Amino acid sequence: MKLYGSYTSPYARKVRALIIETGLSEKVEMVPQDPRKNNGGYHKKYPLARVPALETDNGMVLFDSPVICEYLDSLHKGRKMFPAQGAARWKALKQQALADGMLDCAVPLRMELMRPSRQQSPDFVESRQASIKRTVDALEQAAKAGELGQSSNIGTLAIASALGYLDFRYGALGWRRRHSSLSKWFDKFATRRSMTDTAPPK
Repeated sequence: MKLYGSYTSPYARKVRALIIETGLSEKVEMVPQDPRKNNGGYHKKYPLARVPALETDNGMVLFDSPVICEYLDSLHKGRKMFPAQGAARWKALKQQALADGMLDCAVPLRMELMRPSRQQSPDFVESRQASIKRTVDALEQAAKAGELGQSSNIGTLAIASALGYLDFRYGALGWRRRHSSLSKWFDKFATRRSMTDTAPPK
């Protein structure tokens, strides 16, 4: 299988972390891909031209990190990253959706802030920053309540990947200063091999 992605993409990082957690590293080849370029006919493989995408052994191309993660989780016999049923499943899916939603704000915000200041939309910047702040506040409360835990599942992998992106791209945001419980949780979770081996380049 081939995973098309960027080493700086937090969505791809979540997939790469799951690959390590599930013991599938030898079965998936990482293919660096700049979504802005049509290297190897990538835009034909994935018309939306985003990363990541997964090309399976039978040639099927899967899009979107939650879909890719669930497919990969079906290929191994170990402990599943997607709980099968009940409250644990819905909790993990909710956490993934919250973390991915925060990235859906943070990644476009970075693109906007890279534009000349006179071309930026203040309303866009303000609304995305507010969404990120509310999400980090909610995760802080979850960490205080002991709802995150240190076991790996699709929810905690997504949260850790999203927080890692904030550290990587928004260090000046200073999310850790007012979120000590979440920061402590993340620092411990980030020592997992799936996190250390997928950390974005410095």
